[in-house]
Amino acid sequence: MNNIPGKTASRFTGEFVLFLITLLWGSTFVIVKQSLSDVSPYLFVAVRFSIAALVLLPVVLWRKKNKGEIFIWPGIFLGIWLFLGFITQTIGLNHTTATKSGFITGTFVVLIPFFQIFIEKKKPSKGTMIGICIVFVGLLFLSSSGNSIFEFVGSLGKGFNIGDFLTLLGAVFFSIHVVYLDKFSKEYSPLSLLFSQFVLVSVFSFASAFLSPAAGSGPLQWNLTGFVVFSLLYTALIATLMNIALQTKYQKTVSPSKAGIIYSLEPIFSAVLAYFVLNEKISNFGYIGSALIFTGLVISEVLDNYLYKNGKESAQG
Repeated sequence: MNNIPGKTASRFTGEFVLFLITLLWGSTFVIVKQSLSDVSPYLFVAVRFSIAALVLLPVVLWRKKNKGEIFIWPGIFLGIWLFLGFITQTIGLNHTTATKSGFITGTFVVLIPFFQIFIEKKKPSKGTMIGICIVFVGLLFLSSSGNSIFEFVGSLGKGFNIGDFLTLLGAVFFSIHVVYLDKFSKEYSPLSLLFSQFVLVSVFSFASAFLSPAAGSGPLQWNLTGFVVFSLLYTALIATLMNIALQTKYQKTVSPSKAGIIYSLEPIFSAVLAYFVLNEKISNFGYIGSALIFTGLVISEVLDNYLYKNGKESAQG
C-alpha cells in the first residue's frame, strides 16, 4: 500500500532534485577557487550575498505587510555565524585545494550533534560518535603526503596547512549555524530569517574587506573578469537562492536518511570536478582519507535511523 504511484514519483523527483542541489553545491568549491585569483575573499562573499539579498528584497517588501518586520534579531544572530563560516571557508580556499576544502567542509555534518550538546542539551547518537571518529582518522589521512606507508607515517598531519585549518574552522561555524537555525526556524518566518542573514553577511563582509588592509592583510583585489561575474551570479542566484528554494520544497518528500546520503556526496562531486577542471591530485592516502570522511558522514546520518527502523520492525514482528 505504500508504493502509491503518485507518492513514488514525488519521492523520486525529490531525490533527483536533492541530488542536483548537492551537485551544484559541490561545484562551488571549484568555481570560487578559480575566482579568488582575481577577487579578495571578503569582497567575493560581500558581493555574493548582496546580490542574493537584492534579488530577495522585492519578495520581502511585498510580504512585509502580513509577515511583520524585515529585520529580526535571530536572523542577525544567525548571520554572524554564517558570515564566519563563509569567510573562513573562502579565505581557506586561497591556501588549500578545492578537493580538500570540499571534504573538510563536509565534516560540519558530524559536528552538528556535538554543538547540540551545549546549545540544545541533546546527547549525540551512537552513529554520530562513530562517524566523528572515522572522520577524524580521515582528516589525518587527507592531510598526509606520500604514497607508501613509510612516507605516510613520516608526513602524518604535516600537510594540514593554514587553509585546511580555516576550512575546518568554517565547518565549526557552519555546524553552530545549523543548530541555531533549527532552533529559531520553528518560531520565526523563514523568509525574514533568510533575508536578515544575507544582509548581515553582506554588511560584515564589506566592512571586513575595507578593514583588512589596515590590519595588515594586504591590498584589496577586484579584477572583474567575465568568469568572476559568472561566479558571483552562479553562487548568489543558483547555489544560494535557487538551491534553498528547491531544498525547502523537495526535502520533505525524501526520508532524512536518504537526504543525508545524498548531501554526503557533495565533497565527492567537488573532488571529481576539481580533478577535471583544476587538475587537482592528492596522494594515495589522501584518497583513503577522502573515503573515510565520506564513510563517516554517511554513518553519522543513517546508522541510528537504520537501527531504529529495524528494531521497530523486529518488535512488530
